[in-house]
Amino acid sequence: MRSHITLRQLEIFVAVARLGTVSAASQRLSLSQSATSQGLSDLEHQLGVPLFERPGRRLSLNDMGHRLLPRAEQLLDGLADFVAAAEEPGDNLHGTLVISASATIGTYLLPPLAGEFGSLHPGVDLRLRLRNTGEVISDVQRFDADLGLIEGRCHEPGLISEPWCEDRMEIVCAPGHPLAGKMLVEEDDLAAEQWILREPGSGSREVLEAAVLPRLIRLRVRMELGQHEAIKQAVAAGLGLGCLSRLSVRGELERGELKALPHDLPLTRHFSLVWHSDRYRSPAWQAFKVFLGERRPGASCPDEEQEGSKRKEKGSEA
Repeated sequence: MRSHITLRQLEIFVAVARLGTVSAASQRLSLSQSATSQGLSDLEHQLGVPLFERPGRRLSLNDMGHRLLPRAEQLLDGLADFVAAAEEPGDNLHGTLVISASATIGTYLLPPLAGEFGSLHPGVDLRLRLRNTGEVISDVQRFDADLGLIEGRCHEPGLISEPWCEDRMEIVCAPGHPLAGKMLVEEDDLAAEQWILREPGSGSREVLEAAVLPRLIRLRVRMELGQHEAIKQAVAAGLGLGCLSRLSVRGELERGELKALPHDLPLTRHFSLVWHSDRYRSPAWQAFKVFLGERRPGASCPDEEQEGSKRKEKGSEA
């Protein structure tokens, strides 16, 4: 009896899983609610197992549903590839990729890379989401994103994490701040100052706390802001110290709007790629991952390494 499962039933299953309600899925598929509900019921009946928990109007995948969702998506993607191959012979890539990226990566690295990839493969619909690191991991866990790019590493069960490139954090202050002239800021300096930081769950916040809290009892957090630009404005106004990726403050440092403080904290981190082990990895997915490896930012930023070595030399001379 399971041989009578149809592609329409799989489309309904995937749409309900992604959107959470029969009503939203019916609108997405241009079906009536009754036809959508019946198609889902028929699929569960033919499989002999329920796929959703039904606590109310919103449906959530149960364990079996989570297991079968990537396989259903694989079948539908395979059909889309089959049709695309017939319409446009050759090896052109097609499909949709949802990429969830943490703030630094999504703001300063990913847009030009996405633009270049789109020019190379115009048949791929690349959709970008900007999140903090914790939210990116949740997107990947829930199959809401095909690939995540995060600050730091991921050790969640069921997810695969692979280092992509390195990033250096900077502790920054206003040019007129009392610490701006110091050759090396010390633990007492950091403990006494107020801080303007990202919200808990962000990669930059976790890196700073991992480096500082083993030495200090706590940080005096004056503000928690969700955007790099807001943090830079607050720091430039003299409201406290900030800790941000050098990628995000490079322009302000060059223009003298912010001052980077010399320190001995381990504030180098990795950016990582993360994906679900059960997620279908389409040809477009594989091509984008290879593309990211070829455009690895660390290979094109030797100037940052040279600047770092020069600062160390100046510190040793002092």
